[in-house]
Amino acid sequence: MEFDPVVLARAQFAANITFHILFPAITIAMGWILLFFKTQFSRTKDDKWMTAYFFWTKIFALCFAMGIVSGVTMSFQFGTNWPGYMMKVGNIAGPLLAYEVLTAFFLEATFLGIMLFGYRKVSNRFHTFATFLVAAGTTLSAFWIIALNSWMQTPAGFEMIDGKAYATDWLQIVFNPSMPYRLTHMLLASGLTAAFLVAGISAYRWLRGDRVPAVLAAMKTGVYMAAMLIPLQIMAGDMHGLNTLKHQPQKIAAMEALWKTEKSVPLILFALPDEKSQSNRFSIEIPKAASLILTHHRDGEIRGLNEFKGEHPPVGKVFWGFRIMVGMGMLMLVLSWLSAYYLKRRDTLPRPLLLGLLGMTFSGWIATVAGWYVTEIGRQPYLVYGILRTEDAVSTATSPMIGLSLTLYLITYAGLLTAFISTVFHMARKAGIVENAPPKKGVQDV
Repeated sequence: MEFDPVVLARAQFAANITFHILFPAITIAMGWILLFFKTQFSRTKDDKWMTAYFFWTKIFALCFAMGIVSGVTMSFQFGTNWPGYMMKVGNIAGPLLAYEVLTAFFLEATFLGIMLFGYRKVSNRFHTFATFLVAAGTTLSAFWIIALNSWMQTPAGFEMIDGKAYATDWLQIVFNPSMPYRLTHMLLASGLTAAFLVAGISAYRWLRGDRVPAVLAAMKTGVYMAAMLIPLQIMAGDMHGLNTLKHQPQKIAAMEALWKTEKSVPLILFALPDEKSQSNRFSIEIPKAASLILTHHRDGEIRGLNEFKGEHPPVGKVFWGFRIMVGMGMLMLVLSWLSAYYLKRRDTLPRPLLLGLLGMTFSGWIATVAGWYVTEIGRQPYLVYGILRTEDAVSTATSPMIGLSLTLYLITYAGLLTAFISTVFHMARKAGIVENAPPKKGVQDV
């Protein structure tokens, strides 16, 4: 049986981007957490902040290295599997990718070295400044990537000449209609991903009896950060949804499994969408809630998939991806607020909440990947919305060639992901042994 080359090419790119996004989702916000630890130490002179800083800098460096390797691999996909993409919109995509490398990647890589190895070689102030530049570099990197991805969703500031896109206004290209919403949503997603990672690993160390002040400080930072960010993410998601309704109504229709244009649309909590019959089986609904959320009117009208025949994404994947993202967000809200309440009143957490934080250590990955799938699958059948269809950009590589490389990618990524998670927990166990050992010359020699 031979699979469609377009399907295999999409699966291969999905595998690459799924693995790659795991690590920027941590480092974008982790840089600012490290800066917080460093400034807290400078302000209070309490060694626990530098102890936390040193431990989490190692994990940041590991994530940074994994992100670089997977990012380089992913970039080859444009030439090997999607040559039509660069041929048609390369005049816009190329510069934006170059800006990301020139203004962000070099900034991060250069000053990361000072963060890791320069603590005893430069002044405390310059070391803090280097941490700030690394944090700023990760955010700037996200800015350029989100600018390009947003342009692919809501293209603006260009003209088509002989079948190729040429820039006419770079400000409109960069700050296209969906860019501010996507950037805000992604930065908050990274903040939640890093917050639950810090809280989860700290809970793991606490459960193992590693109860030095640095662990409690890191756990409080992660929990309080998550508790503050999740309401902001819910509000940002609502605004992002309204923007998507305006510019990509078929994506919203797929997210809600809305087959026909209706007023007073119910919010579907659970259903099994059936594209053949264009209906939802076993549907559990809240009357008029979808109209209220999306139009802010209980009797608001929402366009259905019937208006976009041949132009809408696969419904089931978008529908379930959205619900996984939202469901994970609700779990984050409940757990972070409960944990923040106990930490504020008792300065510790009961064992069930510690286990909950441990179980949610990588919950940010699940929510981020689910949301990314909603965004990217929801753009189908277009690679660049309204300009370039996915099937028109794929290479002439045969199914066996793509299938072989896809298999090798999946095996490699599975091994690397297992190794990464194992290494993080190993570092947590090792840190407990080192930090509970008798002190020698102070935290500066850690």
